[in-house]
Amino acid sequence: MRERLTPIRSVEREDSLTATPEAPPCAMVIFGAAGDLTRRLVVPALYNLVVAKCLPEGFRLVGVDLAEKSVDDWRSGLTAAMDGFVKGGGGEFQPDKIDPGSWKWLTGRMSYLQGDLNDPGTFQRLGAHLDDLDKTAGTAGNHLFYLAVADRFFGTAVDGLGAANLVQEADGQWRRVVIEKPFGHDLASAKALNTRILKTLDESQIYRMDHFLGKETVQNIMALRFANGLFEPLWNRQHIDHVQITAAETVGVEGRGKFYERTGALRDMVPNHVFQLLAMTAMEPPLSFAADAVRSKKAEVIEAIRSLDRDTALRDAVRGQYGAGVVLGEAANAYRTERDVAPDSAAETYVAIKLAIDNWRWSGVPFYLRTGKYLARRTTEIAIRFHQAPYALFRSTDVERMNPNWMVLRIQPDEGVALEFAAKHPGPRVRLENVTMDFAYETFFKMAPNTGYETLIYDCMSGDASLFQRADNIEADWQAVQPILDAWAATPPGDFPNYAAGGTGPAAADDLLARDGHAWRPL
Repeated sequence: MRERLTPIRSVEREDSLTATPEAPPCAMVIFGAAGDLTRRLVVPALYNLVVAKCLPEGFRLVGVDLAEKSVDDWRSGLTAAMDGFVKGGGGEFQPDKIDPGSWKWLTGRMSYLQGDLNDPGTFQRLGAHLDDLDKTAGTAGNHLFYLAVADRFFGTAVDGLGAANLVQEADGQWRRVVIEKPFGHDLASAKALNTRILKTLDESQIYRMDHFLGKETVQNIMALRFANGLFEPLWNRQHIDHVQITAAETVGVEGRGKFYERTGALRDMVPNHVFQLLAMTAMEPPLSFAADAVRSKKAEVIEAIRSLDRDTALRDAVRGQYGAGVVLGEAANAYRTERDVAPDSAAETYVAIKLAIDNWRWSGVPFYLRTGKYLARRTTEIAIRFHQAPYALFRSTDVERMNPNWMVLRIQPDEGVALEFAAKHPGPRVRLENVTMDFAYETFFKMAPNTGYETLIYDCMSGDASLFQRADNIEADWQAVQPILDAWAATPPGDFPNYAAGGTGPAAADDLLARDGHAWRPL
């Protein structure tokens, strides 16, 4: 049974971005302008910011890519992509329509430069172009560089920007660089990349992107905890039995076999998306919402994760790989038959981990994490299970067991918060039934379609780094998963594929919780 929460007052609520002040003027440069990330997520997010009137007159968008295009070619390709989203072309951006005035405003501020990131001349030409924009377009000399390129080019791009003196800050003009994931592929490479880019940039100039943090429910975790006297007193080991964090997908590798073969589900999802959800859930209250105050508390949580030795890593970390099956009514091929995948591949497409956080608040509370591809349902959620009430009062009734209490924070696709608790079923006998109170963002607030990037790009322009990772955050994430990577590298799996596409994952993942007397929430 599900009860919908009713607003206390019936008022017309504004879209969350509508009342937001304009970002400061700037020229935004996208390296990888002709790529998939730009087309699917970054440009749609900028369009949404235009619709919400969050971008200033002094905004310009500069595309840089190896592809030989004119600015008209670039505009035309992006326009076709936006039209495709309206027609149901898939992806996270699914608008009902494109406002022609807003799209014209954005495309009219576009320019394009063809260039190779390995060529110093590319950065020299870019610098000259930005100088022209600063003089003629009112960008105030502020520059935001977005690295929407393969991770092997991150260091190259930052080196090129530094050599061309494009990231020097002076006279109140700022220079910022957005770096997409993956930030390294293990602890050693993450440290090396941090060392390399910090030779050119100050930490305050670096914005390490994780678009999960742009989801409203992720941002609402801190508000839920710290703005409500009802919840924070219960947010500890004395009241919480365990926590489950799930990031389940109904898609496979989608033609990215080459990427997945060298990455796998653990590297792809856990040290970034999943650990960010864990950190927001388990962090101590910061002194303020200032960027460094928040990021320091998040880093403390990850650093408090109990280190795993080899045997513990093999016992408490489960890996899986999907075989053939049926997903959402459609036949799905096995991972090993995907393009660019080895027929005996050991790359995991599913991972489940049991972790312990060694601090006062969470001592003895297990955190169970799972993420995987080609699962039964697409959902990302944080489920908090509270300790059950004593049974003693109900011994003489028809109640056979006490019902568990859950708080469920849904990140996607149906963003909201639910509370599950026991209520007496109507009738002369005492009989308990689980009921749910549900808060859904879409029914309470007016929310425009978004990609999750809107808030993050706006924050980059505004200089708010609260939702971005610091160097120590990144290295702590990799430090926590490195023992699992090492143990798996030394012990190849012998049972792949071990779950059917369209299922709930390998049986070993169920056993992981069953050992502790728990079970995953059903997908």
